[in-house]
Amino acid sequence: MPELGQIADKVRSKNAGPFWLTIDIFCGAPARFAHITRHLDDAKIAGLLATPVAQLKRFDIADLDVVKISVPRPTIQGTRDDRDMHGAQWANLLAEMDIPALSD
Repeated sequence: MPELGQIADKVRSKNAGPFWLTIDIFCGAPARFAHITRHLDDAKIAGLLATPVAQLKRFDIADLDVVKISVPRPTIQGTRDDRDMHGAQWANLLAEMDIPALSD
């Protein structure tokens, strides 16, 4: 089974203020967007990101073929326990998530 990062054009994460992280999945085409949104499971995403599913915010933006996921940061940005001040490493957790192959 391929990984999400192999199907999507790009998976990136970034800081969304001192209390939130945002992960963007750039699908690149309507068919890939439809496939990815159909197979993304919010409970699985929440588990990978170690956040309650009720706190996960997901936005499927069909006009841009993008899925945006926002979660609360586990620690406030810049505190002693913050291991990723820019939020750049969180995308790897989703990029490595298994997702069914895109059928041609």
